[in-house]
Amino acid sequence: MPDRVLTTKPLTTAGMVIGIGMGGFVDGILFHQILQLHNMLSARISTDTLLGAKTNMVWDGLFHTLVWIATVAGIVMLWKAVKRADVLLSGQALFGSTLLGFGLFNFVEGIIDHHILNLHHVYERIGSSMWDYVFLASGVALILTGWLMIRYSRSAPIGCL
Repeated sequence: MPDRVLTTKPLTTAGMVIGIGMGGFVDGILFHQILQLHNMLSARISTDTLLGAKTNMVWDGLFHTLVWIATVAGIVMLWKAVKRADVLLSGQALFGSTLLGFGLFNFVEGIIDHHILNLHHVYERIGSSMWDYVFLASGVALILTGWLMIRYSRSAPIGCL
């Protein structure tokens, strides 16, 4: 009987999708709602009027809908991955891929929404600032940390996972 080849790919793909969704939730809940530093369109549509605030609230809701869908998709992918006999179930690979997905969210959302489309900035009251670059740097740090965790989990002895 040949040795089974185990893979973490379905697990890490699911973790990345979950991480993208969770990164969106942290951004939306922490920055949009709790700290109220910005909203989805706050660089384009001021929140100083009732109409502007309502418009931004709708777009924040659409944003939350998309990250909810990403999170659900990631959970479905995770469910399918853990049922496969050829998937190496590694908590380190799952956590690392979730961090990687979170970092991808921060980096891509930061590049597109903060810099290219100029929809909002991390701290909207001061506009484009070093905080937009700190947000990008956090994305890069999370991507690298997650990638290293995934890489180490693939080379670690089975008993260490």
